Amino acid sequence: MPDRTVSVHVLRTYRLEVEEPDWCVDPHEHAQHRSDITHYGPEHRLTFNGAALFRVMLAQTPMARKASRDTRAYIEHTNFTATLDAAGLYDLAAALDSAADQLRDFADQHEAFLAGGGQ
Repeated sequence: MPDRTVSVHVLRTYRLEVEEPDWCVDPHEHAQHRSDITHYGPEHRLTFNGAALFRVMLAQTPMARKASRDTRAYIEHTNFTATLDAAGLYDLAAALDSAADQLRDFADQHEAFLAGGGQ
């Protein structure tokens, strides 16, 4: 069980004390409803030539109504666009291979974290 809490504005009418996992780095400024409260871990960027392709982080929505309340990996595509020649396509393919390896590493860390009792 987390040892700390965070105070979250909900509909700007009252504050709600919510247990917060140690890994959460989110300031919780976006929640307007209880079900919006989401804990986010540090962001990991998967890149190509310095441009972000994907963002991945731990996420948990402890008061979700329809989604899972479990700690999961949140991943977001960053809408990367480019016009590439054949060499650039090979470079992008290599970056995607590297990103896949990084996602596997993240999945391994996620499993180990949950096996250790993390939320």
